[in-house]
Amino acid sequence: MERKRKPIGIPVVAAEQRADDSPFGSCSGAEAFALMVLGDSMEPEFVEPEIIIVEPEGLAKDGSYVVAMHNEEYIFRQLIKCDAGWVLHALNPAYPDHPIASLSGVRGVVIMKRRPGRPSQSGKKYYATN
Repeated sequence: MERKRKPIGIPVVAAEQRADDSPFGSCSGAEAFALMVLGDSMEPEFVEPEIIIVEPEGLAKDGSYVVAMHNEEYIFRQLIKCDAGWVLHALNPAYPDHPIASLSGVRGVVIMKRRPGRPSQSGKKYYATN
């Protein structure tokens, strides 16, 4: 049975672009920001419409969930270390891995997720440790 998606209305608000043309608006490079999970590429760990909190200066390491620039667009994936460098890995096996040469495209590390409309203690935290 095919799962039907209910449209989600998201207001669009104009914001100043950062010098690097980031779609994250005028947030300071050090400020954490929130994004909504769209699609199923990171299921089963992250499902639509969960909210993820991204730390731009978080420690990106093997196994971290990251937001990264790849092929001129931002994607949300798990960062995996391999012999040839790094891979942006989708948890859903229906999506391909994307090899990357360096971590320069990583824009932030996911530190928390939460389902909208649920109590704050229902979220899950992801900690980057040294």
